Amino acid sequence: MADEPETLPSEPDVAGPVSQQALRDTRLSPSEAVEHMRIRLPDRGNRKLRRVLERANADKELKGWWHVANVNAVVRLAINDHSWVHVQIVANIALKLLRQLTKNGVEPSLARDYGMEGEDAEVVVVLAALTHCVGMSVHRKGHEDFSLFLAEPKQRQLLEGLYEEPELTVIGSEALHTITSHREYGKPLTLEAGIVRVADALDMAKGRSRIPFERGRVSIHSLSAAAIDDVTIADGVERPIGIEITMNNSSGIYQVDELLGAKLRGSGLEPYVDVIAHIEGEAEKLLLPSYRLET
Repeated sequence: MADEPETLPSEPDVAGPVSQQALRDTRLSPSEAVEHMRIRLPDRGNRKLRRVLERANADKELKGWWHVANVNAVVRLAINDHSWVHVQIVANIALKLLRQLTKNGVEPSLARDYGMEGEDAEVVVVLAALTHCVGMSVHRKGHEDFSLFLAEPKQRQLLEGLYEEPELTVIGSEALHTITSHREYGKPLTLEAGIVRVADALDMAKGRSRIPFERGRVSIHSLSAAAIDDVTIADGVERPIGIEITMNNSSGIYQVDELLGAKLRGSGLEPYVDVIAHIEGEAEKLLLPSYRLET
């Protein structure tokens, strides 16, 4: 029997107008901001993944980077949320995509190339999701590269005692490759890297990028971001993954085609993913009821 569709994000903490939460968080002191940060995701008995998550949730330096990244993004640049909430959403989506693919017989690169387990691939995608945008705490421009420098020693701390060498270096290297490949012009060489790249782009539901729009910066970016109401990931009809995006007006097609499409094309996930966008709204003349992303 096919799995029931899962609406993302699934955790109660990340539902609703989280961009406003990100804005409120920037007004807190650093100590207050990091106090309530807690990443939640389904570990499904993966002991190593559970330990990495426990350590991340106790790591105030990592949380400090998330807070500064959010201040830079929301306050100083007035762009979309790069807070811990974004990190949690990306980690949950990445795990969902990976598990959906492995359920359908798609082998993770870590298993194919190193003979490691699917649970190790889960560690890689979550480790990368936790640290993929910590470089935003330095600067937006080139933040993927800054993330690499910050993430390498931090990842070793989070993995301490869970892996011995040389497997420790393999996991860390694969996570770093995943980070550098999540940029739009990145060239993922692994399934795991492609997954996080696409997961990053799928953090678009519930008006996640509405801050610029609400501040009066009207553009195709802000209009299309405000048009996205929901993202659902489930079994596909012809491919392992079906992604359905609900929009309240057709400007959201820009988010789907130009932003998600740019991340999906070249990710390596193209053969496995169908993306359908549905337009539900009465405020405009519907020029088309749905839109299929061509990859």
